[in-house]
Amino acid sequence: MSQFPSPGQPQQRRKTPKALALILILALVLGGGVYGGLAVFAPQVLQQFGLGFGPADYRGEGEGEAQITIREGDIGSDVAAQLFDAGVIASSEAFTNYLLREHPDATFGIGTYQLRQKMSASAAFAALQDPANKIELRVTIPEGFVTQQAFERLAAQTGIPVAEFAAAAADYVALGVPESFPSIEGFLFPATYVFAPEDTALDMLQIMVDRMWQALAEHGVSAADAHLVLTKAALVQREAGQNPDDLAKIARVFENRLAAGKNLESDATVAYGTGQLHTVWTTDAERADASNKYNTYANPGLPIGPIGLPGDAAIAAVLAPADGPWLFFVVVDLETGETAFSETLEEHEAAVTALQQWCAAHEAAGGTLCD
Repeated sequence: MSQFPSPGQPQQRRKTPKALALILILALVLGGGVYGGLAVFAPQVLQQFGLGFGPADYRGEGEGEAQITIREGDIGSDVAAQLFDAGVIASSEAFTNYLLREHPDATFGIGTYQLRQKMSASAAFAALQDPANKIELRVTIPEGFVTQQAFERLAAQTGIPVAEFAAAAADYVALGVPESFPSIEGFLFPATYVFAPEDTALDMLQIMVDRMWQALAEHGVSAADAHLVLTKAALVQREAGQNPDDLAKIARVFENRLAAGKNLESDATVAYGTGQLHTVWTTDAERADASNKYNTYANPGLPIGPIGLPGDAAIAAVLAPADGPWLFFVVVDLETGETAFSETLEEHEAAVTALQQWCAAHEAAGGTLCD
């Protein structure tokens, strides 16, 4: 029998799924109100049947991996565009519509986020609100580090070679360090930093230099005084070692010696000038070498620049040294950092003898702090 209707007989059309969907939508609209039915149920139903009503949106939590970076000043539409470009969401409109409908007051934290591809708008939003998805390069630079140590720490934590940090620091004036400084030494503020994955060595050093300028401003230090203050602060920071309680007293010793016209005689300055960045122990020959412009045994006054990275406490100490008559100091216990402060040479020599005795006992027990 023919599958076609006979002449004069009306053709019976089968209702397609799309037609059924339209009927359902009309029923919802008429039964539930235009907004309640059309705005809430229609998009999902029509998308189910491929009618393309409303912006495209994926379902579920997604798959694979994707990253986006939210920068200062980005608004919801900026975030949506990045999500779409990275393949996270099916359309920017799906995300912005979701924000307007569900989270009109939402904010987004600056940074880089690890997401998935093909996420629903709601899943993408939830992922951006979860701190666990934020990618951070967290690096701590301790007070008293020298620049080379800072570069090594940065390289270890970020994967950027030490050579790239050294190259970025070569033109330190371009980073904002005054020309009066012989290098970038002393101008990288010691602190904990959170860098973005896309930050370069130059970006990171710029952030650290800017942070030092901020610290100087907070302490009331002008640009004209930056070299003097940071040179003193770095010296005090290196000499204090692990005992921050002595910062202000050490600062007073150096101020007293400068006022009396005495050389500072800091082993830390000699060691720095010889390139021995991980020790403060020096030899007679090294202390006698006046060609080392950092050597405060053979040269009067301060070294030509900072010998390390001073923090807030060291800067505060040189701006307000402790009161006292001391002209000498020496650490007498390298494990505890106990320091003896003396007014006379005789007192100081007795303290040096105490250090030597401590080192002898320490080495006999297999210790290496006096090497």
